[in-house]
Amino acid sequence: MKLKIKKLSDNSVVPSYAKTGDAGMDLTCTSMTKTSKYSEYGTGLAVEMPQGYAGFIFPRSSISKTGHFLKNSVGVIDSGYRGEIKLRMSIPVDSENEYKIGDKIGQLIIIKLPWVEIEEVEELSDTDRGEGGFGSTGN
Repeated sequence: MKLKIKKLSDNSVVPSYAKTGDAGMDLTCTSMTKTSKYSEYGTGLAVEMPQGYAGFIFPRSSISKTGHFLKNSVGVIDSGYRGEIKLRMSIPVDSENEYKIGDKIGQLIIIKLPWVEIEEVEELSDTDRGEGGFGSTGN
């Protein structure tokens, strides 16, 4: 599969897999905008996601060193989106841990999507779990 990527600025970094077998490609910060509610990090990249696939933006595991969290938990890039890939994150208490331009800020994971046909029914099949949720299977 090929993913078409457009660089939107001269300092954009085309994402890549760091190691063989990695699920995600690293995204690099090329711009930053701060508001009173979040920091928005631009990647300077736009993608043409193939039909039947979606891109998911996740934080990198190193986010735990910063005090950030991704404001929308996981970003979704649909096949019709052509805008810049951006990550909105919480503002860390300690500004020394703020991401900077050139830092790796997230990862792009591409997943093939099934197209499902919805069938409305009156009843669902029984299972051992049933309606148990929110920790019903133990700690």
